[in-house]
Amino acid sequence: MSESAYHLFLPCAAGVEDWLEDEVRRILGPDECLEGPKAFRGGVGLYGTLGAVMRLNLHSRLAQRVLIEVAREEYQHEDDIYAIARTVDWTRWITPRQTLRVDTTAQRSPLHSLNFATLRVKDAVCDVLREDSGERPSVDTRWPDLPLQLHLTEYLATVYVDSSGESLFKRGWREDKGDAPLKETLAAAMLAAAGWKGTRAEGGALLDPCCGSGTIPVEAATIACNIAPGIQRRFAFEKLRPFQSQLPAWRAMKDEARAAERPSEVPIFASDVSFRMVDFARRNAERAGVAQYIQFNGGDALERPAPQLPDDVPGTLMLNPPYGERIEVRGKAGTHRMDGGALSEERDAGDDFFPRLSAHWKRAYTQHPAGWTAWLLCPEMKLPSKMRLKESRRIPMWNGPIECRLFRFDLVAGSARKPSADKDE
Repeated sequence: MSESAYHLFLPCAAGVEDWLEDEVRRILGPDECLEGPKAFRGGVGLYGTLGAVMRLNLHSRLAQRVLIEVAREEYQHEDDIYAIARTVDWTRWITPRQTLRVDTTAQRSPLHSLNFATLRVKDAVCDVLREDSGERPSVDTRWPDLPLQLHLTEYLATVYVDSSGESLFKRGWREDKGDAPLKETLAAAMLAAAGWKGTRAEGGALLDPCCGSGTIPVEAATIACNIAPGIQRRFAFEKLRPFQSQLPAWRAMKDEARAAERPSEVPIFASDVSFRMVDFARRNAERAGVAQYIQFNGGDALERPAPQLPDDVPGTLMLNPPYGERIEVRGKAGTHRMDGGALSEERDAGDDFFPRLSAHWKRAYTQHPAGWTAWLLCPEMKLPSKMRLKESRRIPMWNGPIECRLFRFDLVAGSARKPSADKDE
């Protein structure tokens, strides 16, 4: 592999790896992706150019970060970590007047102190720069010029330059949010799993009846409008030395992305029982530049009628109802807690929500000629039996630390039951 090729790793939420691999193939051309991509547990790896780094940061909806591997060797103790980090010519990445931060993650590492391992990487970077110029960089824990990640397994230590800086789920438009909001990367993963691409042929119209601060409908609208997810934010690579000669290409890449934006060809609807959250969602959509493509309403998910669609446009229901840390389900279902700390009547009210939701779907969504398909993310494995519906798919997906399933229900007249379900687990 040539010196202009870098080993890149894009971490993602568990269960999203295959969709991320497909996304990387769509984003990069053969001149930027020189080998791979290949899905691994927890992410996707490839060999790519600096142009690939920039393009992935700008366009990936599913990756959490774009990491550049700079060192990888076996280790036994903290001194080995220092020696591994010393093999990198850090003068190629930053100047002594810039700043750095090191974050460490580990799986079955034998080291007693991860904090000390972090310190050894920082020492190695500072020593390399001091030996070269007589000066050393400072540490900035909030906005570093050079964010580094040290990942330790039982035997291997890998040092990455984090080209993204802030996690890629931070698109730059969400300022108003409620409790435990859904991350934009997970909303994008739900849409990818559903095959929703914002066209009449692939997904049709979209409705989120529990929209909260609007993550799902806003993410969907940016997909329908072909708006690059990273177009509004800055990235760590913009301050790193290898990319300074690439900045004209970076500006051209962003101009190309803006020129490719288009109006949505399908309607998108969002509602929530909390009018305060609907207001949050509307303001977030305005910042994302897609408010004109989303119809916002207040109202109970158990009562709002189905949107009126042309006969040839199918509909997709996509929702992340409250569970776990998202404690409240309000409206007709009352208050619902699923964290074990609820009163019995609150649990009973919550248990009533899902069968009543399915009954409402059968009444309101089964008559449309082109059909509606519902996708629901939930940690409750017995959800289909609670809803008295038979799922046609169930896809494992993690919402942070919460293991969930993305259930698909095909809403048809009658019982909406199918003889069997295609399961992805």
